[in-house]
Amino acid sequence: MSVLLTSTDVVIVGAGPSGLTLAGVLASEGVSFVIVDRLAELDKYLRGCGLEESLLNLVKLRASQINGCAYCLDMHWKDLRALGESEKRLYSLDAWQESPYYGDRERAALAWTEAVTRVSETHVPDEVYEKAKKHFSEKELADLTVAVAIINTWNRLLIAGRKTPGTYQPVRRELKKAA
Repeated sequence: MSVLLTSTDVVIVGAGPSGLTLAGVLASEGVSFVIVDRLAELDKYLRGCGLEESLLNLVKLRASQINGCAYCLDMHWKDLRALGESEKRLYSLDAWQESPYYGDRERAALAWTEAVTRVSETHVPDEVYEKAKKHFSEKELADLTVAVAIINTWNRLLIAGRKTPGTYQPVRRELKKAA
C-alpha cells in the first residue's frame, strides 16, 4: 500500500515503501491526524470558494517552487496538465514576470503568492497589495491568502515528512476559464 494525496481530497492509506504512512510520519513529528484533516477541509473549502481552479493550482505550483517541495511540484504540475494547461505556461512560471503567457489577474495572484510566501523578507509590500486589490474582491483576496498559507503549510509538512514525489496521479478534468 502507499500514501495517496490528491489536490481535491486527502486520503491516507496503508504504508509506503518505508513502512510509514504520511500521517504516521507527520504524527511522529508531532503533527496530529486532526491537523491533516483540518488542512484537507480548508482545501475542500478553497475548491468551492469561487477562485478559478487553474489559478489556485498556479499559485500552489509557484509557492511550491519557492519552497522547493518536490512532491507538491509534481502534484500541481500534473493537476494543471490534467486541466489542459499548456506546457509553455508551466515551464515559464519561474519567470512569470517576464513571460507574456499570464494575464493581469494571474500576475497579481502570482505576485501576491510570492510576497505572502516570503513574508519574512517582503512583509507583503503595499504595491503588491494594491495591485491584488485591483483584480480580486475582498473575499477573493482573503481566499487567495488562505490558499497561499495552506500550500505553504503543506509544503513544510511534506518536506519535513520526506514525502517522495512521483506517485501522484491526477484525475483528468476540463479546464475552467475565468469569465
